[in-house]
Amino acid sequence: MTANPAASPVPGSSGHRVGMHQTHRALSDVRAHLRRSALKLLGYLLVAYLVLRLIPTLNEALTSLKRVSWGWVAGAIALEVLSETGFVVSWRRIVDPDKVLEGDGRGWRMDQRVAWAQLGGGLVVPGGSLGGMGVGGWILHRFGMPTEVIAERQFNLSFLNTGVDAIALILAGLGLAAGIFGGEQSLLLTLLPAAIAACGIVAAVFLAPRAGAWATRLEAKHAKVGRTITTLADAVSDTKRVLAHRGSTATVLGAVAYLAFDLLILWLALLAVHAQPSPAFAIVVMAYIIGALGGSIPLPASVGTIGGIAGMLIVYGVHHNPAVAAVLLHQAIALLVPLAGGMIAYIIIRRELGPLPTGKHNQSGAGGAGT
Repeated sequence: MTANPAASPVPGSSGHRVGMHQTHRALSDVRAHLRRSALKLLGYLLVAYLVLRLIPTLNEALTSLKRVSWGWVAGAIALEVLSETGFVVSWRRIVDPDKVLEGDGRGWRMDQRVAWAQLGGGLVVPGGSLGGMGVGGWILHRFGMPTEVIAERQFNLSFLNTGVDAIALILAGLGLAAGIFGGEQSLLLTLLPAAIAACGIVAAVFLAPRAGAWATRLEAKHAKVGRTITTLADAVSDTKRVLAHRGSTATVLGAVAYLAFDLLILWLALLAVHAQPSPAFAIVVMAYIIGALGGSIPLPASVGTIGGIAGMLIVYGVHHNPAVAAVLLHQAIALLVPLAGGMIAYIIIRRELGPLPTGKHNQSGAGGAGT
């Protein structure tokens, strides 16, 4: 890993030049990924418009979007900024606790900007050894952090966010089943999802740490299954260490804010498209968390996420036109704000570091460092 910032190479030294060269190369990567994200947003808007326009049963959803209340939309955008800021707080403390990004004279806010670049740039590749590594992880890789360490820390962050999702699902499900929250009271749609989430947490906390030895023996016959169990057990242990570490409160609050504000955005989106009756917030929590599982299906233009969340809102009693319109609006905001934040972070970094080297310069000097 990169040395502590206090021991970073002095400006003008060969080590400093190599570090700056790696920074410029990583920044070139960020620019390319931000462009792809911008194209993804444009493609999403085009596909969404065509779907609403060409499917007769969804014409009313398009009408709902045309009549949207822009005051609610402005509020949703502000909440999206807060949500992504929560992600940035957790990302900095879990993925780069050693402050690698602050070394070599890059400045103490570089990790924040790289986290925003990750939000704006999305995933670098869909699979392979770097599969699931975000732009921020790719930059850390450029600076010399081992791929295995980055992947492990990114997984720990995802594991923490998943745990927060599960707890929210349990609270909303139990509250609805007990009648504490207004809305759906069917045990199939309230208590059952809460029970499944609770079983998952119990398994993670109590069973996964004891599965390490068993997984090692299992790898001899079923390597993939054994490695998967080992990875989950390690993630549980690592997450416990993160939560026991000094400053863990900010990490957890960041993860909670990331989810909570995103849920509020969907709720405001339903208000913006004039959903009648407007669903209770607990219903939005259930529909969002369960429906978002559709995002794990590799479909273009966020179709899996849109279909999953809209479908669950309909199951919980929201009319299909406002449900589809609200989810489309929610997803558009979820793409637009990180992209804008990533671009702003990129511009600031560019201003601080100066012009990017030309292609000819990239092939000279510091050579293969950081690849």
